[in-house]
Amino acid sequence: MEKDYVKYIRSKVGHDKIIMNASGAIIERDNKILLQRRSDNGKWGLPGGIMEMGETYHEGAIREVKEETGLDIELDYLIGIYHNKDMEWPSGDMAHVICAVFKAHITSGTLSIDSESLELKFFSKEELPIIASLNHKKAIEDYYNGIKNNVL
Repeated sequence: MEKDYVKYIRSKVGHDKIIMNASGAIIERDNKILLQRRSDNGKWGLPGGIMEMGETYHEGAIREVKEETGLDIELDYLIGIYHNKDMEWPSGDMAHVICAVFKAHITSGTLSIDSESLELKFFSKEELPIIASLNHKKAIEDYYNGIKNNVL
């Protein structure tokens, strides 16, 4: 539904800026966090994405992680809610993105990429690549600083 909903909205407004809600998760294993290298821009970020109509932030994070990584997760706590007022995709679509990022742990599943991912990899704090999304970068900083329930 999400892609159809976004496609419907885009058919009305073109590339003009819209408000979009997103959610994602920081998943840690062996003191490393899982990052996704996205297929649309080749850059690294957290697993997550735009929410579907009628979905909560919690449901969106769980669904997006499953779709993009093959992993089932449980959410532990909210790290924060972040805003990127000037998000632009390679297509030219623009949005003000409001993103909830959760700390989560793996309950089951096998790590596997989908069409939205070029690569999935766990990184230590010292090995982190450049993070493309300002929202994801701030969430990772907050996570490592022990910040919870941050709203920016």
